[in-house]
This record gives sequence, C-alpha cells and structure tokens, in this order.
Amino acid sequence: MRTAGWRSALTYGCAAIFCQPLAACGSAENQSASTNDKVAAKAAPAIPADAPLVIAFGDSLYAGYQLGPKEGLAPQLQAALADDGVVARVQNAGVSGDTTAAGRQRLTYVLDNAKAKPALVVLGLGGNDMLRGIGPDQTRANLDAMLTELKKREIPVLLTGMMAAPNLGSEYAKKFNPIYPELASKYDVSFYPFILDNVVTDKALMLGDNMHPNAKGVTVVAEGLAPLVEQALPNAE
Repeated sequence: MRTAGWRSALTYGCAAIFCQPLAACGSAENQSASTNDKVAAKAAPAIPADAPLVIAFGDSLYAGYQLGPKEGLAPQLQAALADDGVVARVQNAGVSGDTTAAGRQRLTYVLDNAKAKPALVVLGLGGNDMLRGIGPDQTRANLDAMLTELKKREIPVLLTGMMAAPNLGSEYAKKFNPIYPELASKYDVSFYPFILDNVVTDKALMLGDNMHPNAKGVTVVAEGLAPLVEQALPNAE
C-alpha cells in the first residue's frame, strides 16, 4: 500500500486544486476544448488481441478533460506500461462530471460490454461528490457497492484516492478523507492515495482551471500508477 503520497497530500491539503468555488469536476459542455499543453506523441505499439484489459473507470481526471486523444490517462498509462515492457490495453471509461452515484449506475454496463474480462479496473471517483458537498456517507456507500461488484466478478482493483477541499471544513474532511484508505483495506485492493499526488502543487502540470492536470501532469499520474498496475497484471514481468 502506497503511503508516501498520502502523507504529502495531507501536507499540502489540496489547496491549489480547490481554490475555486465549488463546481463539478469537468462539465460535459467543456469536453471539446483543447489545451496548449501537448506531449510528444509516441508511436503506439501494436496491442495483441489477447493482451490484458485494464479499464480506467473514473471522472474527468480519467477522461482526459481538455486534452487530445493521446494525452488522457488511459493512453498515457498504456504508453507507460509499454515503456516498461508490459503490453496491456487500457480502456478509457472516464466520464467528466460523474459522481460516485453515476459511476455506480454505469459500472455494470461497462463491465458487461467489455471485449474481455478486465485484468484490472483502476477506480477513481468521488471528487465531484466532494465538490458538490454530497454527504461522505453516500460517497462511501457508492464506492463500497462498486468494490463489492468488482469483487463478486473477481476483478482486481487499483483504487485512486481523493482529498477533501479545505473550504469544506475539518468535519467534512474527517469523514471524507478516510473513505479511500479504509475501503482499500476492507477489500484488500491496491491503493494510490491521491490521484494528483506530485501534480496539483505544480502549476506547470495543471490546466488554467487549477483543477485538472494538463498532458504533462497526466504523464506524472500515469507514471505513478504504472508500477501498481504492473503488479496486478498477469505475466507482467
């Protein structure tokens, strides 16, 4: 279980990402916007049909908000794995604006319609719940239900955490922040404590909204997730 990122996230308290008024984490209307922060496109290696499937299931932080087709989390994670000699297909199942309730509603559909049984689901939702002030009990219940479904299907999970905005107060944070480590422990799943660890405090890695990573920031996220993904995949040596 990764703990260094959790400590650093607590230290800076997500102040940079949540300095704006409450808003959904990436509205659908803004999905088509482009960014000036481009990463050099790498020649993507051919992925065998029987390559392990990784589903990146989350919100705008997963969906590639305001980024190009090759700049979001799924393509960059797939590229990071390839750089390490690990061949896997990473499917983008991120939807901007999704709450945990919305994710819970669509999870079964995504799993049932996947081309193969996922070797791993990278799960990251809850940021929009927090930004909208949804009760942490609801967030916990929805994430718990999704993890239950994935466990029932015997699909390994990598859970990525989120932190409460300081302006929501300490009482909210005390209820929200423990959700992720406690559920990771309950279900014995791999855990990346804070999705924007080493990103949110660096303006060079963030879009102008100070809420979403730019392409370079996503690269940092993907490189942080890659080792945990590799550990979960079969024959990933």
